[in-house]
Amino acid sequence: MTLKWEGQDQDAESARRAAAELETLLAASTAKPLVIANEFAEVMVRKVETRNGVRLLIQSAKSGQWVSVDPLELESLTWQNEKTFAAMVGNMFAPLIPEEEEP
Repeated sequence: MTLKWEGQDQDAESARRAAAELETLLAASTAKPLVIANEFAEVMVRKVETRNGVRLLIQSAKSGQWVSVDPLELESLTWQNEKTFAAMVGNMFAPLIPEEEEP
């Protein structure tokens, strides 16, 4: 018996696109990765060159999730306060503000 769910094909396609994007970013890495860890988390940070400029690729060793951020997105972290970070950490493995669902 094979289980299927609504949206399975869309999930699989999204996973393929994300894997391809990550592979492209890893190939564009321009420096040795930097690992930052403590007893709660471990992340690997890489500088990558893209056609739109330099980005940081941040990967979670625990979850396998990743994000690439441009300089403005990175700078925006400096604008936040402790409550913002506490809200983000309190909502683990999910975005602070969910994307709107398409109609």
